[in-house]
Amino acid sequence: MTVVHLPCRAEEFGQREELAEVIPLFGELPPAPAPRPLLGWVLLGSGLALLPWLCLLAAGLTGPANSPEVWVGLDLLEAAALIATGLLVIRRDPRHVLTAAATAPLLVVDAWFDVLTAAQGADLISAVVLACCAELPMAAVCGLMAVRGFARRG
Repeated sequence: MTVVHLPCRAEEFGQREELAEVIPLFGELPPAPAPRPLLGWVLLGSGLALLPWLCLLAAGLTGPANSPEVWVGLDLLEAAALIATGLLVIRRDPRHVLTAAATAPLLVVDAWFDVLTAAQGADLISAVVLACCAELPMAAVCGLMAVRGFARRG
């Protein structure tokens, strides 16, 4: 590992002291145990399952009130994030922490927007059920993976 020593000067009571700070530039990350590969397969499958849904969503939403490009764009980002996180977990790549940290807020925002923009009745009920049973639990899992992964690295 290569380090850089940066001299710092501190003046205390009229005396000068030389201090040095060590900053690692690059090197191997300490190995962190990745989540179980089954979780990776679940995330990958969830992301892949969103792809046909995107086609239905793009074809079914019309008009300026529904803004299909906004919904398709958000769900496409969500699918890409889930697929990337799933693949990294399966490969036991420590960078899964970064994609999990990005995936969690995407899922929360999607759940929030789905519930707030749903029409009264069956649409609202299905949005709340989807948010409570799929999007928010998966966001919690991704958030927990990110927090635990960042905590391991100090």
